[in-house]
Amino acid sequence: MNVYKVGLDIGSTTAKIVVLDKNGTDVLFYKYERHQAKVQECLSGFFRELGELVGDAPLAVQVTGSVGMGVAEKCGLPFVQEVVAATNYIRQHHPGVASMIDIGGEDAKVVFFQDHQATDLRMNGNCAGGTGAFIDQMAILLGVSVEELNELGCRATQVYPIASRCGVFSKTDVQNLIAKNISKENIAVSIFHAVAVQTVVTLARGCDITAPVLFCGGPLTFIPALRKAFADYLNLSLEKDFVLPEKGNLIPAWGAALAMTPHDISLSALLRLLETRLGNISCSGSSLPPIFKDQSEYSRWKERLVRYGIQRAELKARVQQVVIGIDSGSTTTKIVVLDADDRMVYSYYHDNNGNPIKAVEDGLRELYEECQRKGTTLKIKGGCSTGYGEELIKAAFQMDASIIETIAHYTAAKHIDKDVSFILDIGGQDMKAICIHDGVINRIEINEACSSGCGSFISTFAQSLDYGIDDFAKAACHSRAPSDLGTRCTVFMNSKVKQVLREGASVADIAAGLSYSVVKNCLYKVLQLKNTDELGEHIVVQGGTMRNDSIVRGLEILTGREVARGDCPELMGALGCALYARHIEQAREMDLRDMIHLARFTSSQLQCRGCENQCAVTRYTFDNKNSYFSGNRCEKAYTNKGNISGEGVNVYERKIKLLFDREAPVARPLLTIGIPRCLNMYEEYPFWHTLFSRCGIQVSLSSPSTFDKYETAANRVMSDNICFPAKLVHGHVQDLVERRVDRIFMPFVVFEKMDKQQQNSYNCPIVSGYSEVIKSVQSEDIPVDAPAITFKDQALLYKQCAEYLGALGVPGHTFRAAFERALKEQDAFEREIAAYAREVMEEGRRKHKLVILLAGRPYHSDPLIQHKVSNMIAAMGVYVITDDIVRQQKISLEGVNFLPQWAFTNRILKAAKWAAGQGNEVQYMQLTSFGCGPDAFLTDEVRALLKQYGKNLTLLKIDDVSNIGSIKLRVRSLVESLHISLRQSADGSKRIVSTRPFVKEDKKKKIIVPFFTPFISPLIPPLMKVAGYDAENLPISDTRSCDWGLKYSNNEVCYPATLIVGDIVKAFKDGLYDPDNTCVAITQTGGQCRASNYISLIKKALIENGYVNTPVVSLALGSGISNDQPGFSINWSKIVPIALAAVLYSDCIAKFYYASVVREREQGQAAGLRDLYLEKAKVAILRKSMGDLYRDLSLAARDFDRICQQKFTPKVGVVGEIFLKFNPFAQKNVMSWLVDKQIEVIPPLMSDFFMQSFFNLKAMQDSHLKRKYVPDVVIDWLYGKVRKQINRINEIGKEFKYFLPFESIYEKAENAKRVISLNAQFGEGWLIAGEMVSFAARGINHVISLQPFGCIANHIVEKGIEKRIKSFYPQVNILSLDFDSSVSDVNIVNRMLLFIDNIKK
Repeated sequence: MNVYKVGLDIGSTTAKIVVLDKNGTDVLFYKYERHQAKVQECLSGFFRELGELVGDAPLAVQVTGSVGMGVAEKCGLPFVQEVVAATNYIRQHHPGVASMIDIGGEDAKVVFFQDHQATDLRMNGNCAGGTGAFIDQMAILLGVSVEELNELGCRATQVYPIASRCGVFSKTDVQNLIAKNISKENIAVSIFHAVAVQTVVTLARGCDITAPVLFCGGPLTFIPALRKAFADYLNLSLEKDFVLPEKGNLIPAWGAALAMTPHDISLSALLRLLETRLGNISCSGSSLPPIFKDQSEYSRWKERLVRYGIQRAELKARVQQVVIGIDSGSTTTKIVVLDADDRMVYSYYHDNNGNPIKAVEDGLRELYEECQRKGTTLKIKGGCSTGYGEELIKAAFQMDASIIETIAHYTAAKHIDKDVSFILDIGGQDMKAICIHDGVINRIEINEACSSGCGSFISTFAQSLDYGIDDFAKAACHSRAPSDLGTRCTVFMNSKVKQVLREGASVADIAAGLSYSVVKNCLYKVLQLKNTDELGEHIVVQGGTMRNDSIVRGLEILTGREVARGDCPELMGALGCALYARHIEQAREMDLRDMIHLARFTSSQLQCRGCENQCAVTRYTFDNKNSYFSGNRCEKAYTNKGNISGEGVNVYERKIKLLFDREAPVARPLLTIGIPRCLNMYEEYPFWHTLFSRCGIQVSLSSPSTFDKYETAANRVMSDNICFPAKLVHGHVQDLVERRVDRIFMPFVVFEKMDKQQQNSYNCPIVSGYSEVIKSVQSEDIPVDAPAITFKDQALLYKQCAEYLGALGVPGHTFRAAFERALKEQDAFEREIAAYAREVMEEGRRKHKLVILLAGRPYHSDPLIQHKVSNMIAAMGVYVITDDIVRQQKISLEGVNFLPQWAFTNRILKAAKWAAGQGNEVQYMQLTSFGCGPDAFLTDEVRALLKQYGKNLTLLKIDDVSNIGSIKLRVRSLVESLHISLRQSADGSKRIVSTRPFVKEDKKKKIIVPFFTPFISPLIPPLMKVAGYDAENLPISDTRSCDWGLKYSNNEVCYPATLIVGDIVKAFKDGLYDPDNTCVAITQTGGQCRASNYISLIKKALIENGYVNTPVVSLALGSGISNDQPGFSINWSKIVPIALAAVLYSDCIAKFYYASVVREREQGQAAGLRDLYLEKAKVAILRKSMGDLYRDLSLAARDFDRICQQKFTPKVGVVGEIFLKFNPFAQKNVMSWLVDKQIEVIPPLMSDFFMQSFFNLKAMQDSHLKRKYVPDVVIDWLYGKVRKQINRINEIGKEFKYFLPFESIYEKAENAKRVISLNAQFGEGWLIAGEMVSFAARGINHVISLQPFGCIANHIVEKGIEKRIKSFYPQVNILSLDFDSSVSDVNIVNRMLLFIDNIKK
């Protein structure tokens, strides 16, 4: 039959169609268009055009692409996953290809081929950094088309470092390069280079991309400069090693056309289908209240704002005295001129197009021409500048003063409302929130290195949907159902927008949803606001973004307050400068023409070689021969005269010298050990250097960090959202490999030195276990040594070092002397740095200087990691000290709502407490890396602690972004607002509020427990009843849980914490429980994972809601955690046997259910039996009858067996973080989705999580991480008793023919040992590897790993060792899925479809 094969690829930004001829070989018709969110119109246009060619012919249609998924669902058309479609094409047309790189609008994929089959398929996760949409954003930023961007890139001469981790951070770097006057050619090539690095880093994950490589997707097809960037980064030949197929942008559509289609449809019927199914769809996603109910409400609202207008006047034909204010911003330049009565006589607003001086000059020339026309002679009696280019403009135009933006905005806001209590200023790339109390700025918050929710973010979105910014804003005001898009960053929101487009949202709904997101981002992420009362009654909004009525109204709706906005919010910074200039004493009177001529300049590019940062510096030489330098991170080599108020002191510089300036040549070394200059070597290098040197081993320390070194080895990073300090490790290891050292030393340090005030002294999992990732990805033959180490117990440390060095051939007597010396050297370093910090502080006090304690992890001392922030602060005349000042000090952390389990966070917390208690001359700032897990919990506590003493936290988030402009802004804001206010700190400290402890009288109260899993949660209330308590499960989480959780935690804490906190707050807010007569229970496992700190978040959320009479009890058996709950105790000997039986029973029911639900004769039978036997278990538990449980399990086995038909089904094993792998809502029902596709899920087991503890204790004692208090024989005897129960259950399970028996935890540990250290006990630890290897041994080669986004343990124990597992078991197909409150369904489903296609093969 003559049927035309049609492939439709509908992506996030474009739609593609390929129609093959009747033989299915040649392309008869094709189109590639941007659909601008009008999918139905675009597709109908395609098919009408096709109809002119083939008439009403029968078509066999296959759909692919991220938006295509929704189209296929709605129209009932067959869908093929896009990588699978591309593979179809490659198999037929380019069978020799080894790798494919495909870059789409918001997707990037790498496919590895072997023997004409796709062996490994990788897609980007939630993040669209480094994709087509990102290139579009960058082109818009440079004011060029994508074609022009390509032409610029082809003419470039130099690549500049741009953060390749995230589109938004890259944008920050690009704006910084624009401000430095770097040529557009060099910026363009740097953008393409960043895309290449991002794609390889995110998707290669330790695997080599080998030639021949096929390029696929629009960007790689149409942008030759991008192809060259990939060739350069991969060190391959563009001519010989790459395949650029004809119509490379159409490959997935072509591959879809080649797929087999079960039935065909006539062209006319297809057009009708598209019109009826896609034409009138309404958004099914959750929506928010409309911005305005109707036009009349909108009109009244606009009338109300008129009263805040700025007074204006005309220029007069005479001599006029004026003041001038200039705001040289990140993307625009603003000028305001005021007459003697503070009326605006001239204003100017224009893009600065990468040349801030020229933009100001153009504005002043325009003013001069207007004066000429009107016969006005201006006498400028005061000029002031602010903004990104503040100092440059001051130098160029001889302004009288320059002020920090925050002061300028406050001055302008007071002009509009003298009682202003809160200012929200949103500009192109900055968001500033300023709180004012009694006329004094008392809190300034600025968005960190992320510009999500700022002006450039909104305008780029508008342009991507083919709207002008004004039309986009107007559309938002008329939306009936604004889309809920969350509060994550730009690229994450792109995924969310893609999802609501799929669900049928209009552009108006998206525009309104974005307005809400901008406000929520400010209130809940930047300000971390819990209560809108903190903002006061007088809110003023400013910045160009606030011209958007829908954002201003969104702020009013979310805060419940009326907001003041002037009629020129974009000019407020310049207005504030002009008002400030009015009061400058001794201001020079200046002629406008002179002012313009003074600014003529020449600029030249310099490369600073003063340190490893290698800054690109721009030198401006003005006509008056003054020079001005920009782009330098410190003032060491290039300084702007008169720009620094007396250099301060920077303790970090001395710390680096004390740590690493150690030369100890060994005459005849036993061997050379390479030590990477990273992570906890910034704490313990003096110890290791001395130990090895004294043992006759030559130490080779890797050279200081550089961005080039990082980028060269970045393709070995296994987890794209891990922190920058971890990513840097690969460069340091590569440095040592190139030196050909004999061995590389990366100790597995679990415990640091213990402080008496701490619960424990763990390292974070990344610092402890990153050696496991290095071992997984390092292909060289140099051994990586990672002995388990504890600094908590000197006797154990001695044993560990003796064993390691003994194995290297060091004699015992040599070792003993070296060990003693190494301890002394380490102690000397710690004492010296603490004493020096005290000395600097005292000197600062004597000289009446501001002292800033800049706290952070030890590795934040690395100048590349901190981007020389400490030098920049010291250059402002500040004395910068480190948190080392609190070493060996007794500082109580009593009453703090934070479990002090990690050594370095404990030191930071102590430092914050110490700084809080000092006078106002000592302030506290904190460095934190993006993606830092422990800091997500720590930061809120530090902020609360400082607040009790009347001080504020200034948090400086740092990453591989080299632009420290926003950091400089925050630091100067703090310094200058202190100078202005000179407030005294609050008298003493306020009492720390906490929830009250659980006492004996609370035993009768109801205890609520967060819902965990459908299999074990129903059994928790009866188990608690046996223990003597009345417990009840909360309902399963929902989207409202997310909303409440985000309000009382923050976006960086792990997703389970957000849901658990949200569930508890929601239950009280809904009135389900009385807070005064209810208790909350949560488990705590101890260890290095963040889960033990969930209790702190719960307590904080209860306190902030006033529920201080609700005790929070911790179930922490064997975790080593002590909690104040005198009335709560459980007789574990009474409950453990029945609890263990209940856990095994629930695991068994899960095994029966998942094996039978895909084989059941009638739908619903398996679910019915599951519920029936979980109900029966409750009765048996209340009777404390293990016999009844076993009998019921035997009946269940037979019943489940009876409902099954004999049938083969593909199997998928599920592993991952404990909450995600068990909780259906958290994992977006992934397991049910697999079941619907008739795939048998091998469920995760709760019993393994508990069994693991037997082996963990044994492993820790064997590695000397713990003293041997429990002999191995006792552990084995206890496990033997448990194993008897497991064996009994395995016997019962045999009555169900599809039953997979429980394995020995000892066997799983042995399996895991091949790929990971058994000391990796954080999170699920080595168990994930053990489970994967066990699956492979049983022939289950498809595994899904479910993790919270940014899970610190997962960076090591799953993503980090993926390559190593595949080296042993190449047939294993692993899909790692990350979840958080903003992950889109489309993204998850797309990746799942790709995964199951591999299963079918």
